[in-house]
Amino acid sequence: MSSLTVQLAVVAAAGSALLAIGVLPAAAAPATDGQGYVDSTARCTSPATAVMFGSTKTSRVAICKTPGGQYEYRGVRVRDAAKLVVAASQSGDGFVAENDGVTYTVTPKSLLVSMGSKLIRDEPMVDFHQPQAPAAPPPTTTSATPLPPPLPAEVGGG
Repeated sequence: MSSLTVQLAVVAAAGSALLAIGVLPAAAAPATDGQGYVDSTARCTSPATAVMFGSTKTSRVAICKTPGGQYEYRGVRVRDAAKLVVAASQSGDGFVAENDGVTYTVTPKSLLVSMGSKLIRDEPMVDFHQPQAPAAPPPTTTSATPLPPPLPAEVGGG
């Protein structure tokens, strides 16, 4: 075996080892805006608004609030683009959705998938967003007490 062949074999083995242990740079996070992941099922469509959205290594999810006040779970499995859009309800600091006996629980920390009392998957969030609701206008106050007459400086007097 020539020296060059041995060197190439060593370089190939080292590259394979780096790939196996995950030293190579991770893919960039998917594009987002205030409605969720751009060009994804995990996105709220107007007039619904995003309450929270996030991604794990294998999934992307969004929780949307409709103008009527209902919540919707919008999820997609990354590897095969399988989609799920179902009603959701608020539970603690997260949301719960059910489909065919499977429960999906979304929190700022994870996506839990369970069937009955059996946990199927616990996927930690690697990217999480809670868009801020627009600030409410400041309250207007009115007083029942009449104002006193203006001071001389306020009316231009001396």
